[in-house]
Amino acid sequence: MSNYSNDIGPGPQKIATAFHESGHAIMAISLGRLIEKVTIEPKKNGIDGIRLGSCKLQKGRSKASKDWLEDEVMILLGGMVAESFVTGRYCEMGAASDLSAVRRLLQSQPGSPKQLERWERRMLDRTVHWLNAPSHRETIEVVAKELLEKTTVSGRAVRHFLALAEAKNGDGGR
Repeated sequence: MSNYSNDIGPGPQKIATAFHESGHAIMAISLGRLIEKVTIEPKKNGIDGIRLGSCKLQKGRSKASKDWLEDEVMILLGGMVAESFVTGRYCEMGAASDLSAVRRLLQSQPGSPKQLERWERRMLDRTVHWLNAPSHRETIEVVAKELLEKTTVSGRAVRHFLALAEAKNGDGGR
């Protein structure tokens, strides 16, 4: 995290939150979901206490999905994965509500607990692979830096940053 903080800059929790929310946003956009905004503005949440940030999705898609459930799981896991890029580990406590939502979604599918656990692991591996694309890694960093400076970034700006990174890296985001 030392690349992003200094004596007068944001603390480690704020940096981790910026990366976490950036991961949700980049995963959502790359899977064809539209986002309204991404923010690291803390907000009281009646269920969980305080939410450190959020990625607000819009209704609808910019492209058709092959598997809605897989997309939703990958978007939920994208925050924890992107956060690990800066912290070096998965913070399951910080992603508790995301992981709980993943498990609820998976439990709606037929299969034994062991099968669902393997499916969750495959989705986590797939999310890591997806977000490790050069354009996705670069955009996660750019959006996280923007969040640390401005607190909130529009979905349009995130799409713009991703398009620039994809053009630069030539990887089309996958």
